[in-house]
Amino acid sequence: MKKLKIWVTLFDISKLKIELKDLEEQTLKENFWNDSKNSSKVLSKIKQLKSKCINYDKILLEINDLKELTELAELEDDKEVAKEIVKNTKKIEKDFEKLQLETLLSGKYDNNNAIVTIHPGAGGTESQDWAEMLYRMYTRWANKNGYEIKELDYLEGEEAGLKSVTFEIIGENAYGYIKCEKGVHRLVRISPFDSGGRRHTSFASIEVLPEITDDIEIEINPDDLRIDTYRASGAGGQHINKTSSAVRITHIPTNTVVACQSERSQIQNRETAMKMLKSKLLDLKEQEQKEKIEDLKGEQKEIAWGSQIRSYVFCPYTMVKDHRTNYEVGNVESVMDGNIDEFIESYLKMNL
Repeated sequence: MKKLKIWVTLFDISKLKIELKDLEEQTLKENFWNDSKNSSKVLSKIKQLKSKCINYDKILLEINDLKELTELAELEDDKEVAKEIVKNTKKIEKDFEKLQLETLLSGKYDNNNAIVTIHPGAGGTESQDWAEMLYRMYTRWANKNGYEIKELDYLEGEEAGLKSVTFEIIGENAYGYIKCEKGVHRLVRISPFDSGGRRHTSFASIEVLPEITDDIEIEINPDDLRIDTYRASGAGGQHINKTSSAVRITHIPTNTVVACQSERSQIQNRETAMKMLKSKLLDLKEQEQKEKIEDLKGEQKEIAWGSQIRSYVFCPYTMVKDHRTNYEVGNVESVMDGNIDEFIESYLKMNL
């Protein structure tokens, strides 16, 4: 309880409420609505701040309720109530830590949706299966945290797994949280595709980009684009678009290629592909400014030994270790089920 009170004291809610009040006053100005891009940006920020203030007030109310419950438990010496107090205290601590992290997500694009691409490294079926496992892990993480997953492009592996997948994580602060997953991920296990039962090491790379919102201007010359349409191909199932044409857009000057086959019409696929292209081109633009390279993509490394940011070991022991923060856990199955919040939080805290 004392720890929670200290956290509440250190958390500068007054600063957030002052910022919220200033933004709300801007909406009352006569010409506020004339600039649609600015008004949209301000309203989005107001929504974020209101959400944080509401969550803070909710936590404060829960702490006060917990205080009353603690006083009651002390008077009656009720062990069951005491257990409930411990349980609720842990929940409030977790909620408050999450609120702190959300408040400290101050990157330019942290509040945006995230566009994630997974590529297997060398190794054929084994690496392609590893890429599919990571896709499942991120899907489960997103679902557990109330985010929506929208698959944009999927290329199946020849025997199992995938050759590449691009998907969008939709929701507040999606990019701010998942950006720390960019990099090379290493798997060590007994391969189910090896009849000799030997141990294999596989790699897959994760690219994470923010979705570009309408208030961010990226000029693209239509003459610089090559747009191809095609029917999605594969063995069938959920990843095959049976009713519409897929779209591939190539930005010729930079040789940047994006593809989308998830929408129900060619027009929608093209619009989504253009959003993806804008995110890629923004990334290239940011990289031209050396001090911002790390903000979006991180250092580009070969998908191989010595370049991994995290290792997932199934054999000869079980462990998942992040090599940047040294945070590790022994329950690899839990991590693969999407429980990666501790890895994300340890990375964000390290970079505060």
